[in-house]
Amino acid sequence: MLTDEIRENLIQTALEARKWAYVPYSKYAVGAALLTSSGRIYDGVNIENAAYPVTICAERVAVFKAVSEGERQFAAIAVVTSNGGAPCGSCRQVLAEFGLDTRVLIAEEHGTLVRELSVSELLPGAFTPEYLPSQD
Repeated sequence: MLTDEIRENLIQTALEARKWAYVPYSKYAVGAALLTSSGRIYDGVNIENAAYPVTICAERVAVFKAVSEGERQFAAIAVVTSNGGAPCGSCRQVLAEFGLDTRVLIAEEHGTLVRELSVSELLPGAFTPEYLPSQD
């Protein structure tokens, strides 16, 4: 269960991480803070590239950091942008891979929570591992 204190901590962590975003092209800095079921928090920022398709979003950076450390279950992720923008489709799909119940906190640059919802609400009809044939 997410308490107000946990929500605030996640938003503040994402807000702080946002300062490190590498956004020389879009100037649209994004910070993310992912809370795992084990209680650890992983942050992430968007990292742009002159070859635009290889740019990576803050949400995926946070998820990939957590997964690379052995985490597979997430409780919540906070995403902070200048205007409360929601995660892109690729990030929604990556989050769905690890659980449709993960809470998504979307905040703006002053730390005000704009919206809170689950991954399943953010990506209705998500394609998840259960749709793949069993390898047994």
